[in-house]
Amino acid sequence: MAVELIAEHGVFGARVGYYRHKSQSCNCDMRFSAFVPALAGSARAPVVYWLSGLTCSEENFTVKAGAYRAAAQLGLIVIAPDTSPRGVEVPDVDDYDFGKGAGFYVDATEAPWSRHYNMYSYVTRDLQEAVLEAFPADPGRQGIMGHSMGGHGALTIWLKNPGTYRSVSAFAPICAPSRCPWGEKAFGGYLGGNREVWKQHDASELVAALGEASGRAEILVDQGVDDQFLDEQLLPGRLEAACSAVGQRLTLRRQPGYDHSYFFIASFIDDHLRHHAGLLG
Repeated sequence: MAVELIAEHGVFGARVGYYRHKSQSCNCDMRFSAFVPALAGSARAPVVYWLSGLTCSEENFTVKAGAYRAAAQLGLIVIAPDTSPRGVEVPDVDDYDFGKGAGFYVDATEAPWSRHYNMYSYVTRDLQEAVLEAFPADPGRQGIMGHSMGGHGALTIWLKNPGTYRSVSAFAPICAPSRCPWGEKAFGGYLGGNREVWKQHDASELVAALGEASGRAEILVDQGVDDQFLDEQLLPGRLEAACSAVGQRLTLRRQPGYDHSYFFIASFIDDHLRHHAGLLG
């Protein structure tokens, strides 16, 4: 799977680049950024995937999160893909929370979205294959994290692929998308009206279905108390209750004075990278 370098920059003694490649899942070109720390010889590094939120592309995290000093110190590869397929042939609507910039990390089953909007398969297959081929990433040490819609994606992808992703964390994730306006709109459009299908992409529902989960790694979640979307869209209490019921380890840190912005992410990204480094080795 050929990966094309678009631009590259030096940062903290390492490199961060923007890349493009053909995605079979999304039937279009996709873009991502990759931070690769300085490595000695043939060493391979743990890799953490960042999934961004509504309206974002691969650019937002790359320039706003301030993640690369800690990533360089910890020896982590950090990958940040786009949030949805793009291009003139990709269907879209005028709404910010559906269509381009709002792929929701699911595989759409409804027309016209099903031809291109297959972000679950893109992240778990196409992107992973491209990263493992193009960079010195260790396939046995992969983690995933994200923000808002991307936090939903990170949690659900980790829960559905325990053998692939060994660590997970999230900032202000949409914890119960089948029960909030953002998720109901996206799932109804991409997946149709069967709410039982929606549960397969809802972190709170997936945790509740685990049974005894004591053997799984700890989940780290940071949530701003002043987040304008907290009560209507994010619903972290539902994830907290589901984890408690099945014994899934969860650290949910409610952070006073923080909202939904990248200022919030930049304030705690080092903690999240250390969380992943500790689990990935």
